[in-house]
Amino acid sequence: MGDKPALERAKKYLQKFDPDLAPVEHEKTTKTSAEAAETLNVELGQIAKSILFRCGDKYGLFVAAGDIKISDKKVKALLGGGKAKIARPDEVEKITGYPVGGVCPFDIDDSVPIFLDRSMQRFDVVYTSAGTSHSLLPISSQLLPEVTGGTYVDIAKE
Repeated sequence: MGDKPALERAKKYLQKFDPDLAPVEHEKTTKTSAEAAETLNVELGQIAKSILFRCGDKYGLFVAAGDIKISDKKVKALLGGGKAKIARPDEVEKITGYPVGGVCPFDIDDSVPIFLDRSMQRFDVVYTSAGTSHSLLPISSQLLPEVTGGTYVDIAKE
């Protein structure tokens, strides 16, 4: 796991909010929502997947429950038009500072808006990536907007 700097960055950022907020490292990979849910033995919906989308030259980070599909139409509307595309892995790392499979929905460039899907609010606790493909952050769905600077919206595909 040569990704310790990303994990340390996430830990340092989280301390600003709550000293008890700490990522948990796992032996098994948590790169995908399904792997993370299996590792934690929780519902797929409790895994908060972070996906960077691009419309033209504008980026947005969309954080959604692992059991929903994100609507391209809603992404397009939230980012102001243009064709919605998932960012390439090199773009993801450049824009967020985190590799695919470990993208935190926090401590990224302020120019990138963060949209949180409302469907996560059905859970008291959700699990976000924490900088690596082996770390997850348990966080309350109520605290998530404060820590991420994100806004709850409906981004689920109908």
